Amino acid sequence: MTSETRVVVIGAGLAGARLARRLGELGTPALLVGDEAHPPYNRVLLAEVLAGRYAPEVITLPAPAAHVRARVTGIDRAARLLHRADGPPIGYGTLVLATGSNPVLPPLRGLFTPGHRLPEGVHAFRTMDDCLGLSAAVGPGVRAVVVGGGLLGVSAARALAARGAQVVLAQQAERLMERQLDPRASHLVLRHLRELGVEVHTECRVRDVRTAGGAVRSVELADGYALDADLVVLACGVRPRTGLAEQAGLAVREGVLVDDELRTSDPRVHAVGDCARHDGTLYGLAAPALEQADALARLLAGDADARYTGTRSLTRLTLTGPGSPFDLAAFGEPEGRRPGDDVVQLADATRGTYRKVVVRDDRLVGGVLVGELGTVGALARAWEGAEPLPVDGSLLHLLTHDGGS
Repeated sequence: MTSETRVVVIGAGLAGARLARRLGELGTPALLVGDEAHPPYNRVLLAEVLAGRYAPEVITLPAPAAHVRARVTGIDRAARLLHRADGPPIGYGTLVLATGSNPVLPPLRGLFTPGHRLPEGVHAFRTMDDCLGLSAAVGPGVRAVVVGGGLLGVSAARALAARGAQVVLAQQAERLMERQLDPRASHLVLRHLRELGVEVHTECRVRDVRTAGGAVRSVELADGYALDADLVVLACGVRPRTGLAEQAGLAVREGVLVDDELRTSDPRVHAVGDCARHDGTLYGLAAPALEQADALARLLAGDADARYTGTRSLTRLTLTGPGSPFDLAAFGEPEGRRPGDDVVQLADATRGTYRKVVVRDDRLVGGVLVGELGTVGALARAWEGAEPLPVDGSLLHLLTHDGGS
């Protein structure tokens, strides 16, 4: 295959690796270009590696036939060339950006050394190198502060506690995982973390990282209180990685703008995954990235009818540890927002379960489930189908049984 007809994918994360592998299966080989030293891996499972449940190689993804390590520094759209930091340019016929996202580093005093590097002991938690660095540094008695109480922060705090660290989680919002969960489910997550020995502070803003000799020593809160720290984990969200697209003059608005064919403003360039903004939405989740990769693979392999029209995403988290795992799932709108919305809740304190769904105009529009998630498959299917619910009590059945899932 010549460079004029070759498909080149920049980014070897979940979306990029899935796309390249699917294209190979469909008879349209692609060249996957990634800048990490590790083979493609499932980023969703990094917390399991940090917790010691999985070895790094366990989360390796099936690799496509053609995969090169290179850091792309620029895109020449006129010549259809990729310039890289070391080596000759790479030619392409069709280019796919699967560049993912970067961790958000909060504007804290003392966060960066003069060389614009994080102090020793301060880590983002986004890549395998981040994970391995944390794994090497954590151990029984190590004092760790996690900044951020979203999905990533909760996962990181749980993993560090599993390794014996003394963990403090500082969350600026009033509750944990406030974007995905309702207050009651957030409280159950809080209770679970505290039972595992994690000290949780909500409505708590971190303002300063204090160092000595280039290494972190403490974290100062906005009220002046200082938390001693040997490790600091920054889990403050992610931002789409759009630098290459912007330099190349592609249309970017928070993410790289794409249509239903996942095309950018250049018809020879597509984008998928965390970096892509489709129909006004930045997903930042695994399921939409994989669906986009599958749709684009079919399109590039010759299926002219293939389209991506959006994903109804479900967030799922399993916190393992002593005793039974703590499972939760959330989808759609976790709160009733309009007059006439019906909210159905079932809680069982003995079994530690909580189930809540929101129904609007006889359709399931959202839900939160905690503990014993046998129901999640059936409820998710009812939500994804967006069809009227039966009037024969089936909703109660879905909430209390697995519905065959």
